[in-house]
Amino acid sequence: MTFDLQPVLQSEQLLLRPLTVDDFDAMYKVASDPLIWEQHPNSDRYKRDVFEKFFSDALASGGAFIAIDRKNDQVIGSSRFFGLDEKNSEIEIGWTFLSRSHWGGPTNAEMKRLMLEHAFKYVKNVVFMIGPSNLRSRKAVEKIGAVHIGSRMRGGVESVVYRINQLPVSCKV
Repeated sequence: MTFDLQPVLQSEQLLLRPLTVDDFDAMYKVASDPLIWEQHPNSDRYKRDVFEKFFSDALASGGAFIAIDRKNDQVIGSSRFFGLDEKNSEIEIGWTFLSRSHWGGPTNAEMKRLMLEHAFKYVKNVVFMIGPSNLRSRKAVEKIGAVHIGSRMRGGVESVVYRINQLPVSCKV
């Protein structure tokens, strides 16, 4: 069975749909907040020219989603599937960001639940690669049950790696 990298995933609160070129302005409106990126290795991603590259890479990845709050149809962020490794039955969930209005609540866990439920139809392991100093993201994946397993280099940048190999109870509905 071939992994569908861009299904439409939804719950009562959240819609994740494939990212399109027409989504740039709405995504940049969220991403232009410098505080979103302050702990990220690319802390200048709030700048339009830097975000344009991120957005272009997201489109090219073939696994990027736009996140929409279904209560008000507002774009609130993004995430993506990346790096399917069939040999190790693994995929990465990453490049996630959310508007500050959705920090600290149930949105990140809901987004990850939708993506994890989908991923576990195809693979046995989901990994999250996070900048070592991005404590906010590290705590967020730990909160949903991901376990720190080490580090990896990608593109000359070191990331800490977390793994989940089953849908955590905290993510189940």
